[in-house]
Amino acid sequence: MADVKDGPQPEQTVTDAKSIFGSEEKSLPVSKSKDSDIQPDESYKMDYPERGICVIVNNKNFHPSTGMAFRSGTDVDAARARDIFMILGYKVKLHNDLSVNQIAEVLQNVAKDDHSKRSSFVCVLLSHGEDGLIYGTDRHLELKMLTSLFRGDKCKSLAGKPKLFFIQACRGTELDSGIEADSGPEESTCQRIPVEADFLYAYSTAPGYYSWRNSSDGSWFIQSLYLMMKQYAHKLELMQILTRVNRKVAEFSSYSNRPDFHAKKQIPCIVSMLTKDLYFPH
Repeated sequence: MADVKDGPQPEQTVTDAKSIFGSEEKSLPVSKSKDSDIQPDESYKMDYPERGICVIVNNKNFHPSTGMAFRSGTDVDAARARDIFMILGYKVKLHNDLSVNQIAEVLQNVAKDDHSKRSSFVCVLLSHGEDGLIYGTDRHLELKMLTSLFRGDKCKSLAGKPKLFFIQACRGTELDSGIEADSGPEESTCQRIPVEADFLYAYSTAPGYYSWRNSSDGSWFIQSLYLMMKQYAHKLELMQILTRVNRKVAEFSSYSNRPDFHAKKQIPCIVSMLTKDLYFPH
């Protein structure tokens, strides 16, 4: 089956993006810092009575006004995400075809929960997107509006605990054609790798790029995440697993009847602000 993209078609132009400019620089008072005498554990405590909640938003059908296409293959992604996080001990809540207001309501309610007996929180977003934006079935909203609900000052029972967001969506309209690179000193052949390669919001693709999804097998990112988590979740630290996800996704190439969309590559982008190692014990 042909590969498709989780974003607007190339001929569409986004006209409602918000400007990030206009803020003024402010002088901050000089302050001194001191190393704490307290030596924290190197790994997150993951043996609370509950592992945590995993919210999955799976958007497949969109209002015509959005210009967004039907997302074939996304149910495969949703099933894989549900299965792997259930295996890891999470209480999974799967929601299909949510509007922007419904997505916000679901996550606001979860953020208001008492997570004091839970080790962590996971959110998986499967939809169309643009850089910094995610689509509900009716329109888009800023990802920051959703993730900020779980900040330590707003969701205090999750303060100091890992909050993981896995985002399968486009982040722009650029295409990665890849580049030939030596695969190693002992090999004379060349291997095709993405141009963005070799550089914990876990985005399916690098900023500005399309994210590829197969109509029958699901997205490259969720497919790879499922395989690597299933194989290494109880053996490796999360960032090691996600590095393997990057490698797995980088092995894919798109197949399309359109020459300009054929043989394209993709590399996920892992933005980690975690302060400890994260393991998923049995």
